[in-house]
Amino acid sequence: MFDIGSTELLLIAIVAIVVIGPKDLPRALYKVGQVVGKARGMARHFRTGLDAMIREAEMEELEKKWAAENERIMKQWPTTDVAEELAKPIAAPEPETGEISKVIGSSPAAEKDSSAA
Repeated sequence: MFDIGSTELLLIAIVAIVVIGPKDLPRALYKVGQVVGKARGMARHFRTGLDAMIREAEMEELEKKWAAENERIMKQWPTTDVAEELAKPIAAPEPETGEISKVIGSSPAAEKDSSAA
């Protein structure tokens, strides 16, 4: 963030000792630390709020895309009303005659009769 080298820090320390004095310097540094901590906390809170707003905007955009895709799929594959389908009578399937003779011909009793003969 700030590009402060060792010479700049030394100059700031000398000016602080001259202006504030060695007696009040620890108290002043403590206050500066508190102010810097509060500033960092406020910056973190601000950044968190911005991140939340960005995430919310992205979620709204994704929800719109999802709704559009869902609508496209529903148009492509229309569904029938389930109540209508359930109200229709179910017809029993009619067996084919060839299948019945195959089933009867392959019964274990028929196999015993054919092996005994």
